[in-house]
Amino acid sequence: MKLTRHEHNPIVVPGGAEWRRAAVFNPGVIRVGEKFYMYERAAASLRPFQTSIGLLESEDGVNFSPVMDRPVFTADMLGFPGGSVEDARVVQIDGLFYMCYALQPYSFDCWPTGTGLPAYYPEHYPEWADNKVEPMITRSGIAVSEDGIHFKQLGYTTPAEIDDRDNALFPEKIGGRFAILRRPMQYVGERYGTNTPGIWLSYSHDLLEWTEPELVAVAENIEWEGTKIGAAATPIKTDRGWLVLYHGVDAQSVYRVGALLLDLDNPAKVIGRTREPIMEPETYYERFGLVLPNVVFPTANLVIDGTVYIYYGCCDTCIGLATVPLEELLASLAYAS
Repeated sequence: MKLTRHEHNPIVVPGGAEWRRAAVFNPGVIRVGEKFYMYERAAASLRPFQTSIGLLESEDGVNFSPVMDRPVFTADMLGFPGGSVEDARVVQIDGLFYMCYALQPYSFDCWPTGTGLPAYYPEHYPEWADNKVEPMITRSGIAVSEDGIHFKQLGYTTPAEIDDRDNALFPEKIGGRFAILRRPMQYVGERYGTNTPGIWLSYSHDLLEWTEPELVAVAENIEWEGTKIGAAATPIKTDRGWLVLYHGVDAQSVYRVGALLLDLDNPAKVIGRTREPIMEPETYYERFGLVLPNVVFPTANLVIDGTVYIYYGCCDTCIGLATVPLEELLASLAYAS
């Protein structure tokens, strides 16, 4: 099974408005009628490396143009003027747009090292220490909009005291409740049933109060997902189960992509899984970037005429598109007995 990268990749690159001048990546994408809307994560600079969510639109899902001359969602809107909002995953339920996002509340710098992982520097921004917050901690939440453009904060989906991101809301209620996938970094050890951060599931009746998360999946193949896994994009409902792309990170911090199939009525139950990655860094724009090398990081997937459109961040620098027939992707799963 092989994904096809679009011939015009990367389809979205930095530039234009000042607030997206340095990097654009990890987009949420939704289709409304015949139009595609992309919620890109964008940065103006590396020092500070402050990101916001911008909005692009397209008629074909490939050629995107800006909708507005300013971001549609920022940390300032949450009361954190120096912070960053990140990695939008967007669904539409009962006519409303819900955006899952990650929040880093205060400023930090990103310094490419030339040797692989960048160095992040929050130390000379005193807000972290003044507010007694662990440097670089990330909290997740949901913003809501009636038109997909004007968002307001609905509530947080994770506690402030733990690092919990990669939140992805299911596109419909399950058993009368909203459901969300999470990745709490501190939920590791004998008490939690996993030695590495994994994918967890919580439910809510109102999107404000969430159940204690239950473990869904952990890393199984140390070769390519040995340090952590997390939900990549919004779950896709199929007649066989919920199809969930996820990212796995190896010991060298290379990001690859796998797929899970979750039970339709009980999405804490894994009924299928790819044994090998379905996507890994291959092209230049996936192996070398402004910030982080060797990264393919899907944050959006749509099914159009039987084909899965996968939108993904490349090295925290630009955005790519890959496609695969849905039936071919489902056939690649090894089903649990």
